Amino acid sequence: MRPARHGLWLLLLWALAACSPPPLYQQQSYVFGTLVEVSVYGVPEAQARQAISAVLARFDDLHRTLHAWQPSELSRLNAALAQGKRTTVSPELAAMLRDAQALSNQTGDLFNPAIGGLIALWGFQADTPQARVPDAGAIRDWVSKHPRMADLHIENDTVWSDNPAVQLDLGGYAKGRALDDAVRILKAQGIQNALVNIGGNVIALGAHGDRPWRVGIQHPRQPGTLATLDLHDGEAIGTSGDYQRFFEVAGRRYSHLIDPRNGWPASAIQSVTVLVAGDRAGTRSDALSKPLFIDGVAQLANHAARLGVADYLAVDAAGKIHVSPAMKARLR
Repeated sequence: MRPARHGLWLLLLWALAACSPPPLYQQQSYVFGTLVEVSVYGVPEAQARQAISAVLARFDDLHRTLHAWQPSELSRLNAALAQGKRTTVSPELAAMLRDAQALSNQTGDLFNPAIGGLIALWGFQADTPQARVPDAGAIRDWVSKHPRMADLHIENDTVWSDNPAVQLDLGGYAKGRALDDAVRILKAQGIQNALVNIGGNVIALGAHGDRPWRVGIQHPRQPGTLATLDLHDGEAIGTSGDYQRFFEVAGRRYSHLIDPRNGWPASAIQSVTVLVAGDRAGTRSDALSKPLFIDGVAQLANHAARLGVADYLAVDAAGKIHVSPAMKARLR
C-alpha cells in the first residue's frame, strides 16, 4: 500500500514587464490543509501587507471554526448531533449551514456535507489518509442511514437532527467561502486588484495591471499545467480532483471525493474545473465542482446545465479531456 497526498496547485503565470517589476505583492501561508497565496497589485506594500494579514487572519478563524476532526465549533456540533441533542451555534455557523443546505438541495445531495461519518470511515478525516479500504459492510451501513443536509434543522441559532448519522464535514465548502470572505475584506481595505488562491480554488478581484489575471489549471497526472485562462473581476474557479487527497491499495486509487449514493470514492473522473461569476462565486465554484466530479463524464454536460455551470473542463479516468464550448473559448 502506498499512501500519497498531493496538494492541488494552480500555477500563476505572470507577464512581467521587461524594464521594471510591477507593483505586485504576494504572501503565502498554509491553511485548510493546503497552500494559500494572496497577490495584491497596484498599492503600496504597507497597504498590501495590512490587507493580506486581515485575509489570512480570517482564513485561520474559519479553519478553527470548521475543522472536522480537531476541536472546533463544528466538531462540538457533530458530537451533539451524534447524541441527538440540540445545541446553539454562532449566527455565522448557522448561516453557513443554511447555505450548505441550499447547495446540497440544488445538487440532489451529491454535494453532501452530512456524510462526515463516511469520510472518517475512509480515513480522510486525518492529516494523512489511512491507506486502508474500509469493510464493505461498514460502508453499506453508513449509506443505509442516508445522512443528508435535509435532516438538519436550524431554528435561529439552534441546530439539531432527526438522523444521528448526520456528521458534518464542510471541507468542500470552506475554501470557497473563504474566497468570498477574502474579496469582501480586500475591498474593505481599499484593494481593487488581487488574486486569491487556496490550493487551486481561485478568485479574481480587478485585474493585473492592463490585463486580466492569468492562471493555469494543474494537470491531474503530470507536472505542470493542463490549460491556462484569464480570470476577470469577480470570477472564480474551483477544481475537484482525485490527486488532492488519496491513497492507493493494490494499484487502485481511492480519493476523498466520496459518492454518497454508494459510499465509495468516485472514480470516473480525474479532475473537473468549473468557472463561475457573480454572487458568492467562490462558494459556488467550490461546491458545484463536487457533484460534477462524482456524477461522472456521462452526465457531465447535462448535470452542468442543470446547475447553471456553462464553463467546465474535465479529465476522465482514461485521461481524455472534456471541455464545454464556453470554457473552450476561454482557454489559452
